[in-house]
Amino acid sequence: MRKYLFSGAVLSAALSGIGVVKATMSGPRDWRLLMMWIAWAASLAVAIGTVADETSRDELE
Repeated sequence: MRKYLFSGAVLSAALSGIGVVKATMSGPRDWRLLMMWIAWAASLAVAIGTVADETSRDELE
């Protein structure tokens, strides 16, 4: 769990969610907001997948 919390990629992807939440609270609710949430979720998933892949590669060596 610690490897995910202290990973720079996961941390930056999670913190970028703050901007998405602020946009949700203050901006208009249209298709662009949905795209922002999808892009944020995809970037978070890629960051988590990258950490998992690096961990499995380290275990194989």
